[in-house]
Amino acid sequence: MQYLFQSWEDISSDLSAAAHVLLLSDYDGTLTPIVGRPQDAVLSPEVREALGALAAKATFSVGIISGRSLPEVKALVGLEEIYYAGNHGLEIEGPDLSFTSPAAQSAQAEIKYLVQKLSTKLADIEGVIIEDKGLSLSVHYRLVKSDGEKLVADIFQQVISPALSEGRIRVTTGKKVLEVRPPFDWHKGKAVEAIIKEIMAVRKFEKLLTIYLGDDTTDEDAFRVLHHPGGWSIFVGEEHPSSNADYFLKSTAEVMTFLSRLLALK
Repeated sequence: MQYLFQSWEDISSDLSAAAHVLLLSDYDGTLTPIVGRPQDAVLSPEVREALGALAAKATFSVGIISGRSLPEVKALVGLEEIYYAGNHGLEIEGPDLSFTSPAAQSAQAEIKYLVQKLSTKLADIEGVIIEDKGLSLSVHYRLVKSDGEKLVADIFQQVISPALSEGRIRVTTGKKVLEVRPPFDWHKGKAVEAIIKEIMAVRKFEKLLTIYLGDDTTDEDAFRVLHHPGGWSIFVGEEHPSSNADYFLKSTAEVMTFLSRLLALK
């Protein structure tokens, strides 16, 4: 993994030569800093303006791929004519594209039941936040005292164990979050591939340079599907040797610098 700005000369050359660039990014921890409460992760006007300016260029397409629900991430970003993928890609919308996984829809009753059960069982633990995202659910424990984190994990495991053992759900983890998803192989990497395929088919591109930025374990699936020269993956945070990303930026502030540099180049 290389520090992106140390390799900028080579990167800028490739960018300038690309006929079209698809810029995809995670939301939390990438475009906005990680915060205790999901509702407090507000996109800065500067980042929104930069993304909008890039999306307005003929040589760019822009998309956000988030673990949040599709309506929520669309409301948070608030830009038209870009791609949005919610629930780690289980639902995607954008120019000429509208997709919701039928298999994920069939698991909604199970998700709803687990939301209710977890809400009851975890109600007495201060700081727990449970998100019902329709097609998936998240249990955030960043605000839980350190001595209560094991109890959250134990109760979570107890509640979801029957459905997990019977293959009705699958479980993933992230930064201070436990997630329940439908029981099939769909993730951010497949969402990236779906958006690339759609753009190339509709706009008749023979080549497309794709860039993906992310900061968490769920972004590793997207990193894995992108390989130079067709794609670049950028981890946001201090250098992470075990990540599949090609490059890293140290912070969300450096992501803004990167967006500014893209605007200046193209």
